[in-house]
Amino acid sequence: MSVARTIQDQLERASWIRRMFEEGIRLRRERGAENVFDFTLGNPEVEPPEAVIAALRRVVDENRPHSHGYMPNAGFPAVRQVVARRLAARTGLGFTADDVLMTVGAAGAINTLLKAILDPGDEVIVLNPYFPEYRFYIENHAGRVVPVETDDGFQPDVARIAAAITPRTRAIILNSPNNPTGVVYPEAVLRELNEIVRDPVIVIADEPYRPLVFDAIEPPETLRLIERSAVAWSWSKAMALAGERIGYLALSPRLHELAALRGACTFTNRILGYINAPAIWQWVVAEVPDATVDVAPYQAKRDLLCDALAAMGYHAPRPQGSFYCFPHTPIDDDVAFIRRLQQEGILAVPGSGFGRGGYMRLSLTIARQDLERSLPGFERALRQP
Repeated sequence: MSVARTIQDQLERASWIRRMFEEGIRLRRERGAENVFDFTLGNPEVEPPEAVIAALRRVVDENRPHSHGYMPNAGFPAVRQVVARRLAARTGLGFTADDVLMTVGAAGAINTLLKAILDPGDEVIVLNPYFPEYRFYIENHAGRVVPVETDDGFQPDVARIAAAITPRTRAIILNSPNNPTGVVYPEAVLRELNEIVRDPVIVIADEPYRPLVFDAIEPPETLRLIERSAVAWSWSKAMALAGERIGYLALSPRLHELAALRGACTFTNRILGYINAPAIWQWVVAEVPDATVDVAPYQAKRDLLCDALAAMGYHAPRPQGSFYCFPHTPIDDDVAFIRRLQQEGILAVPGSGFGRGGYMRLSLTIARQDLERSLPGFERALRQP
């Protein structure tokens, strides 16, 4: 039996992030783990906050009846009510439990919504550079990816977005704080975007990095500022729970088709095979929904890395959030420069993997001591003729 041509094509374009992760396995075998500095995966190296682990113990010890069984496909009503109350308090909107669907992370939320709104050939706008999995999520549901360039500071260019909207446009995916650039989209830009978004277009705000911001920045509330919006949320980054796959989809109460969309998403969540979000983790996040890892170590590593690279001669602007830096590569061919870094035992992801050549993504999840030990390698790569 042969592999589907669609999957074969997608494998050819598969994520550079995973490709470099696999390259790291090879390098560790050849050189020893202590001589490889991995800046590729956004896999938190910190442990979840103690409040999260304590809540997990309580939930497991309580072993409430049917805590491991099926529940409504949208998730436990009591858990959804907790999330809805917090969304209402943050946004000033009348969220109810019915507007919230517990999902298998933000990826599950995005796929659930795209499945509900896309017919074959419908278009989804993504802002370049963008998280490469978006392309596969959209193509999963026979949609067409429409990349739109951001401005020189990686901020949304609303005029370009407006020009890209066609009668087939069904969604615009926003990601702020952004992966890979680390920028935060300001309130003024979101307000401007709200002026051009009209039915049937929905803005999907992918916000797993929302609590991971630096320098006391407060990301604006997309749901409050953009009427036709939905939020895909994950606790993966906030609580360092990437492997537990727990998140939610929140549909704005201002969507006129809200009732139909609620039912459609509950249905697509089931038929995509998720069935429901992990039961135990639903109860855990309901107990401590705002628990967040300490961002200070990430900010300290951001400052260390960006300052060191800038002193060497790299152009390395400081990210405002997430746990990524996105410096320019000193040569236009970012893939060639990534190969040069590999010679120094440094693993990075080329910007071309995110749709923007001439850059590289560096993850701040690397241990601080490894970051410090990697710096001479960055300098040697820069000085190579």
